[in-house]
Amino acid sequence: MIIVIDFGSQFNQLIARRVRENNVYCQVEPSNISVDKIKALNPKGIILSGGPSSIYEENSPRMDRSLFDLGIPILGICYGMHYMVHTLGGTIKKAAKREYGFASLDIKEPDPLFKDMDTGFQCWMSHGDSALELPDNFVVTASTKNTAIAAIANHEKKFYGLQLHPEVEHSINGALMIRHFLFDVCQCQENWTMQSFSDGAIAQIKAAVGDKKVIMGLSGGVDSSVAATLIHKAIGKNLFCIFVDNGLLRKNERETLEKSLIANLDLNIRFVDAADKFLTALKGVTDPEKKRKIIGTLFIDVFDAEAKKIDGAEFLGQGTLYPDIIESKSAFGGPTDIIKSHHNVGGLPEKMKLKLIEPLQLLFKDEVRKLGAELGIIEDLIWRQPFPGPGLAIRIMGEITPERLEIIRAADAVLLEEIKAAGLYRKLWQSFAVLLPIKSVGVMGDKRTFANCIAIRAVTSNDAMTADWAKLPHDLLGQISNRIINEVDHINRVVFDITSKPPGTIEWE
Repeated sequence: MIIVIDFGSQFNQLIARRVRENNVYCQVEPSNISVDKIKALNPKGIILSGGPSSIYEENSPRMDRSLFDLGIPILGICYGMHYMVHTLGGTIKKAAKREYGFASLDIKEPDPLFKDMDTGFQCWMSHGDSALELPDNFVVTASTKNTAIAAIANHEKKFYGLQLHPEVEHSINGALMIRHFLFDVCQCQENWTMQSFSDGAIAQIKAAVGDKKVIMGLSGGVDSSVAATLIHKAIGKNLFCIFVDNGLLRKNERETLEKSLIANLDLNIRFVDAADKFLTALKGVTDPEKKRKIIGTLFIDVFDAEAKKIDGAEFLGQGTLYPDIIESKSAFGGPTDIIKSHHNVGGLPEKMKLKLIEPLQLLFKDEVRKLGAELGIIEDLIWRQPFPGPGLAIRIMGEITPERLEIIRAADAVLLEEIKAAGLYRKLWQSFAVLLPIKSVGVMGDKRTFANCIAIRAVTSNDAMTADWAKLPHDLLGQISNRIINEVDHINRVVFDITSKPPGTIEWE
C-alpha cells in the first residue's frame, strides 16, 4: 500500500490514479491522520500531495512530525516538499519569480526518481513559494531556470521532494518518476488487480450479508450495474434491484436497459413506471436547483414505497466511487471496510434503517470499467457514457414538458448515432444534446421559421473533475447539425459548446 496525504491539492486523486496504474494499491488520507493509523495501515511508502497553502500561513495543513521517524520512504510534491523541508529544519520563502506552467527540468545529481532519463526535459510547475535552504543531509538533484531547488533527496532516509507535479500529463517522465518511487525506492509489488479486488469483495459481501436481503436502486449506468453484478455474484437472488422510470430517460432507454440488464446480468429487477408523477411535479418549474430537488425527493418517495414491498431487507447497495468518498471528506477505512451503517448517503431516508454496502467505494471510474470486464459485463454497459440522475430534466433549459422531452430525445438520438458511427463514443467522456430556452429565425423550404436551438456538448475527461471540450471533426459536426435540423421537428439551429471545465461544468444545469 501507498498512502497519499491530502494537503488540499486538486491533483491528489490523480496521484492515487498514477500509483494504481502500476497495479499498486493506494488510498488518500486527510492530513490530520494520526501516526498510529499510518502504522496500522503499514504502507510501503507515503506521498505528500501539493496544496494551495503557503507553509507559513497560520492555518496551513500540518502533520505530526514523527511521520519522519517511521522509517518509511516519503515523496513530497510541491507543498508536500515544502512541508518536508520546513519540518526538518530547512527554509521556505516566497519565490522571487513564481512558476506556473511548463518549465525545463535540468538534472544535477543522481536520483533514483530520475533513473534512465535524459539530463533535461519538460515538467509542469505550479508554485509561488520555493525552498531556499535544505535540511541536513539533503542534496539538490534538479533545477529549472527560475527554481534553483526543483528536486531534492535524502538518500539515507529515502526522503525525496519534487517542486514539479509528476502526476500531470504535462510533465514528461512524470509517470516514470512515480513508478521509480514505487518500485526502486519503496520495493512495492504489482498485486493490485481487478481480479484480486473482485475475489476479495465477493468474499467480504458474503461474510457480511449472509442469507439476508439487499435492495439497490439501479440506473443502468456503469457504476450501479457493476456494483449490482458484484453483489449478485456474492448473494444471488437475495439482491433486489429497483429501476425507477422517471420519464426523463433518453429515447428507448428503458427498453434497451431492460433487455441488457436482465438478459446479460440475470439480475432480479423491478421496473417502476413513475413518469406521470415526475412530469406532474415538474410542471412549470424552470429553476435548475428546484428541478433537482423535486426529482431527488420524488425518487426517494417512489424508491421507498417499492422497497417496503420487499420483506426482510437489511442492506442497501450503492455504486459510490472513491472520488465521492474523498470529496465528501467522510471517514473511511481500508480495503476490507466496505460495509458501514447507513447514514443518509445519497439522500435516502433515515427511516429505512438499512446498513449500507458500497463495494466500489475504493475504485476510480476506469477501475470500475476494468472490474466490469472482469465480471463479464457486456461492453455496451461497461462503456456507457455517464448519464445524470435528473436525466433530461437538466438538459432542457427551462420548463419540462412532454413536447420538449420528445425534441431533446430525438436530437440526442441523432447525436449519439453519429458519434458511434464515427468511432468516437468510447473516446469521449460524455456527448449529448441540450435544448436551449431560446428561439431564432431561420429559412426552411423558402419559408421563414422561428424555432428552437440545440446545443451539442462533447467532452473528454478521465474522471469528470476536469474536462476539455472535444475537438470533433468539422465534417462530423456538419452531419450532426444537418440531420438534427432535417429530422427533428421544431429545430432550426444547432450550436457547439466549446467550454472546458473549469470554468464551465459538463452539464448545463
